[in-house]
Amino acid sequence: MGNLVIKQIKSGIGAPHDQRATLKALGLRHQRSVIQKDNPAIRGMIFKVRHLVEVTEAEGQK
Repeated sequence: MGNLVIKQIKSGIGAPHDQRATLKALGLRHQRSVIQKDNPAIRGMIFKVRHLVEVTEAEGQK
């Protein structure tokens, strides 16, 4: 499995507490990008906040 670039495109303000906590667990704050390993746990977190983030596969990562 590769890596994913996760970029926050929308604020978590006004979102339910569990979604804000998921953004924090992903390492997202202040609408920045992070790189996470592609695994089922991360995919589940992305699915929960899919309306707040944009996901692409990381290029050049092994």
